[in-house]
Amino acid sequence: MPKTTLPTQKFVDIKTIKDGVIYLKKKGLRKVLIVGGINFDLKSEAEQTLILNSFQNFLNTLDFSIQFFIHSRKININQYLEEMGERKQKETNELLKIQIEEYVEFIRSFVKENPIISKAFFVVIPYDPIALTTKTKGVLGLFKKSSSKEQKTEKEAEERKNIEQLNRRVEQVTSGLEQIGIRVTSLEDEELTELFYNLYNPQLIEKKGLEIAKK
Repeated sequence: MPKTTLPTQKFVDIKTIKDGVIYLKKKGLRKVLIVGGINFDLKSEAEQTLILNSFQNFLNTLDFSIQFFIHSRKININQYLEEMGERKQKETNELLKIQIEEYVEFIRSFVKENPIISKAFFVVIPYDPIALTTKTKGVLGLFKKSSSKEQKTEKEAEERKNIEQLNRRVEQVTSGLEQIGIRVTSLEDEELTELFYNLYNPQLIEKKGLEIAKK
């Protein structure tokens, strides 16, 4: 019998992305922050020590886990080469046309042998709501019977509470990193979708760079 190919969604733990929040299939919530870098090697020894101590103090203030990760991606230069080609077509000076053509060929061959890699730095902040066990739910159910409307209202209230808890963590991490001198920005829906597209398609050249990572 031929093997059945499972859809990609089966291997992705994400249920949906809404308002900058990643909803996992197992009820967990995640937010992703993109962070800037520091030219650590250009700092004096005293400044480096201050940065390291500040970062250590920041980590010690957290009572929850966070994840740091670096996303490396091969840059797609096709659009740039197309723009140079259009410029060549508009150029009236024949010598400049030849120079543009040679430049484009040099860039194309250089990138073919030496791919240009972009790096972006991220922090993942989790919040996993404490779920009641089936046994506990059954006991509570003996004392209270909720209508479907009430259950929906309770679910929405619980979701808002969980989002608030997640946002508090985001604010704490953002404040701590900014005190060290690191720029921090939360990713929105489109940027999160693009990030996960790149993560789950590592064999492809970057489809579209994160605009926020270019700023």
